[in-house]
Amino acid sequence: MSGKEFFVGRYEELGWIYNEFESKPSIRINTMNVKKADIVKRLESLGIVLEKIPFLENGYWIRKSEFSVGATAEYLLGLYSIQEAAAQIPATLFTGLENKTVLDACASPGGKTVQLADLMQNTGVIIALDVKRRRLGALSNQLERCRVKNTIVYQMDARESSRLNTKFDRILLDVPCSGNYVADKGWFSRRTLKDVKKNAELQRQILAEAVQVVKDNGEIVYATCSLEPEENELNIDWAIKTLNLEIEKIKCHGEKALTNVFGRELDSSIENCRRIWPRQTQGFFVCKLRKQACE
Repeated sequence: MSGKEFFVGRYEELGWIYNEFESKPSIRINTMNVKKADIVKRLESLGIVLEKIPFLENGYWIRKSEFSVGATAEYLLGLYSIQEAAAQIPATLFTGLENKTVLDACASPGGKTVQLADLMQNTGVIIALDVKRRRLGALSNQLERCRVKNTIVYQMDARESSRLNTKFDRILLDVPCSGNYVADKGWFSRRTLKDVKKNAELQRQILAEAVQVVKDNGEIVYATCSLEPEENELNIDWAIKTLNLEIEKIKCHGEKALTNVFGRELDSSIENCRRIWPRQTQGFFVCKLRKQACE
């Protein structure tokens, strides 16, 4: 089962009408390195037209630029990162990040790792993992460029996080997923439902491992850029029923997640997750989970 007609039909059944959409390039200011007003003024003096993203504190859309925003001195100095608007949401959902022990389980290319360090003001410690050695270079380069000082990078499969022998206060699971048609123009011709189900199983394994290494009452933020419910609501329904997790209410861009998927009723608390259909940003799903303390 594959093809544009198949997937678009699924989206309509889930209550969303497909539309062609191209996301705008966006940046996020690294406030640990520069004051927001200062960098905005500097970029505007270069002729870059910015638009504040209303649902992000430090995010701006690039409305106009005569050159690549990745070629400025300000970018090379780590004063801002190039990061899709929806992708800036997950790291902001944690509470009290400063001086915490944080796991970024699927970290490369490092945009969210830098954002975590920024929110932590370079305090505490981040353990950043990626399973593929070739991606560690991009991750390390991001961290060095942005002057991140609190992060240790490991080549490790997130499903083996227990090998770190560490318990974490906060865990970010920006898990490998099927993606969506906005980020990948050839998506409909390449993806199948079989792919989606395979990714969903991998995501469950990563979730199950995260529960083993998060502290009692610790927070897990789960995110995908997939529109497919198998990777989103259905996985979270499984997680809260089998992994002793509960869903936290969050306030962020997006709409309530689905509690009925193709006629299947899910736990009502899943509406506290957020599903972001492609409108202002690419498609995204995000959920905040808390590990319940053992009695």
